[in-house]
Amino acid sequence: MPPRAVSSTLSRRLVAGALGVALALLASVPLSAARAQEATTVFAAASLTNAFQDIGKLYKERTGKDVAFSFAASSALAKQLEAGAPAAIFASADLKWMDYTDGKDLTLKATRVTPIGNSLVLIVPADKAAPVTIDAGFDWLAFLGADGKIATGLTDSVPIGIYAKTALTNLGQWDKVKDRVVGAESVRAALALVERGEARAGIVYSTDAAVAKNVKVVATFPASSHPPVEYPFEIVKGQATPATSAFFDFLVGPEAKTIYAKYGFVVK
Repeated sequence: MPPRAVSSTLSRRLVAGALGVALALLASVPLSAARAQEATTVFAAASLTNAFQDIGKLYKERTGKDVAFSFAASSALAKQLEAGAPAAIFASADLKWMDYTDGKDLTLKATRVTPIGNSLVLIVPADKAAPVTIDAGFDWLAFLGADGKIATGLTDSVPIGIYAKTALTNLGQWDKVKDRVVGAESVRAALALVERGEARAGIVYSTDAAVAKNVKVVATFPASSHPPVEYPFEIVKGQATPATSAFFDFLVGPEAKTIYAKYGFVVK
């Protein structure tokens, strides 16, 4: 074959090869995007972290479908939804913030279920643990010592903080201890303060205390001192797709309820 013909043939082969690579890359882009879109995104209260992660793994095993979670205080997640953050499901740690998203027409109230509850507990570093009884006569200042702090959520926005303030108020203790309260951005952040010994005590959910390191529960708040700790779940407006509905049903199904019970949630 003449040299010019060889050059021409080689050029055609190189062009064909490059075109093939380009087509393969282009074909992979929509596939990757489709796979990314398959993941159902869930905004969930921080206290649901361990249980929801286990449920997500189990769902993946059962269906092959991915679930992506964003865990934070319910207040922060509600505000993110309001700002346009994409999510398919919202799981709140209280009714207030779910009512808020309903009021903003962000979530579908008709889909609401409240499958689990929790309890409010007092924790301390494990090496300082001694059981106490929380009632109207409990001496918080003696318990905390000269400069001891109580870690909980922000008392004006984060559900655990709201529950804590309500309980302390109903017990007639809020005015005595409010200057000792350290509000954290989530229940897990409050828990970390106690784990690190940066707070003398913490008011958290019993399920968070159960998975924590180096802390002990020394008392449970009377159920009469605060509203029931409830977790409403809803589908986000515009996201009631078959994939979303399938995972939503799984979240309240028997296998998920077994996981909730394992972590100490009250299953309804």
